[in-house]
Amino acid sequence: MTDPLEISFDVACEVTHAFTTWTDRITTWWPADHTVSGEPDVKIVIEGRVAGRIFERTVTGVEHDWGEVTQWRPPTLLSYRWFLGATRDAATHVTVSFVRVADDVTRVQIEHRGWDELGQEAAARRDRNQAGWDAVLGHYRAALVEPS
Repeated sequence: MTDPLEISFDVACEVTHAFTTWTDRITTWWPADHTVSGEPDVKIVIEGRVAGRIFERTVTGVEHDWGEVTQWRPPTLLSYRWFLGATRDAATHVTVSFVRVADDVTRVQIEHRGWDELGQEAAARRDRNQAGWDAVLGHYRAALVEPS
């Protein structure tokens, strides 16, 4: 069995800000080198509803699907099937929880699972995704302190 990736960290803001920065403002912090197109001015969209799409749209209007929302409970929970850079049948599952620790402190908890469904690719995909999370989360943290 391939263990889920579990990432947890505290941020200095209230829960709603942490959630909306992750969802509504993802374009402002997600790095272009972690998109399908690699283009600098893509728009990233998380449709705020169950069955909503997660996708990038290039400046020329080309769209690339990344995932599909499976749970939408603002401002505390977002879950989705994740297939950025893969096919839909090779999707993994991501759950992001936003937990109030204090007035201006939120714990962001990420669980990324579903590796075993990928067969022999499981360990390699998990390792690649760990590196991916390591690369993008610094951008998210920085966006939390920028004005909305």
